Amino acid sequence: MTKAPRFYRALYIQVLMAVALGITVGYIWPEFGASLKPLGDGFVKLIKMMIAPIVFCTIALGIANMSDMKGVARTMGKAMGLFYVLTFIALMTGLAAVYLIHPGVGMNIDPALLDQGVAAKYARTGAPTGFVPFVMHIIPNTFFGAFAEGEVLPVLLLAVLTGFGLSRVGAAARPVHEAIDAFSHVLFAVFGFLMKLAPLAAFGAMAFTVGKYGIKSISSLGTLMGSFYLACLFFVFVVLGTLARLHRFSLLKVLRYFKDELIVVLGTSSTEPVLPRMLLKLEKLGCRKSVSGLVLPMGYSFNLDGTAIYLTLASVFIAQACNVHLSLGQILTMLGVMLLSSKGAAGVTGSGFVALVATLTVMPEIPVAGVALIVGIDRFMSEARALTSLISNAVASVVVSIWEGACDRDTLKRELDGGFVAAPSLDEAAGLSEGLPSPA
Repeated sequence: MTKAPRFYRALYIQVLMAVALGITVGYIWPEFGASLKPLGDGFVKLIKMMIAPIVFCTIALGIANMSDMKGVARTMGKAMGLFYVLTFIALMTGLAAVYLIHPGVGMNIDPALLDQGVAAKYARTGAPTGFVPFVMHIIPNTFFGAFAEGEVLPVLLLAVLTGFGLSRVGAAARPVHEAIDAFSHVLFAVFGFLMKLAPLAAFGAMAFTVGKYGIKSISSLGTLMGSFYLACLFFVFVVLGTLARLHRFSLLKVLRYFKDELIVVLGTSSTEPVLPRMLLKLEKLGCRKSVSGLVLPMGYSFNLDGTAIYLTLASVFIAQACNVHLSLGQILTMLGVMLLSSKGAAGVTGSGFVALVATLTVMPEIPVAGVALIVGIDRFMSEARALTSLISNAVASVVVSIWEGACDRDTLKRELDGGFVAAPSLDEAAGLSEGLPSPA
């Protein structure tokens, strides 16, 4: 007789328990809780070191196995088109929320009294602004330099080029093809081991957040946070829900299917730890790896809809708090800047705040020092940013796969209908690579 799996072995249950424990520790022993920050930071660093090689292997193999090379450009074009439409809608969602709720009106903040050093600190770490600097930033100085930096876009470029090269060389490249495939199996096995640390990371991250900033510290800016959460919920359930319904699959079933990954993101406030698992589970949903393996990593840099909502809402909040009136022309200019500045942020904690500073530095109408107003609660909004972006990228990957005829509808329906059993358990995590298909 087979024993029923204990509920606490599920990854999302362990992470939820760790989050609750972290909040309790941070509230009761704030100094000790604040000292636990390295647990979360260390986990994100461990996972981040795996992202570049996993993305490279997945995309290079996927492209190498495609018989139609023109299909790669077509897939990328469709994905980018969808990303920009979703980003624009996300920006407008944040804008509508802040103008309907007016969270900053009445604060009457004097910009001269704000801490200028907060903006200066984050401005130094911002992504390149402007189209040409952004494109040049994608091109690495050396082949292995892209892996050393750990940024997704340069590695994505190398993976696409390598995939084209493997396809062009043909049989002569078979040893390289097999070596990359074998290496990808090893990477996924290692990643499975690392994912067992996710509950510990979630515990440390939440203990630090509550211990450092305190629960009471967010009450004065609760309206801003509420506005942001409402905007994110609207975008997920109305915008993405409509997109999913138009393509004949259920958003709620997608959320259930990826519940483990969503809980990990909630605990760590970063989307990077779940990228490899997302790739595997999208393939299990019936999405061809050559398409979903290209769209999802692209989305990590080009489809950060949670960050887009945050940018418009936070920018106008600062303007309202400092009694700055923005004209229609200034708002349109701001939207144009944000369409670019939201594209370079990485999927890690704090990247949205960096993108906000980068945006305000080129918007003289809004005092950049105003970011000091929200730096204390930014950590409480980063989870919603990451969750919104991850859900958007999951839906976008399925949609583009459907557009490309690269999604098995029967498999998609079967897996989503049984989504509560489709996710690999924590005990199976180390063996996830067994599910990877061999090269054609």
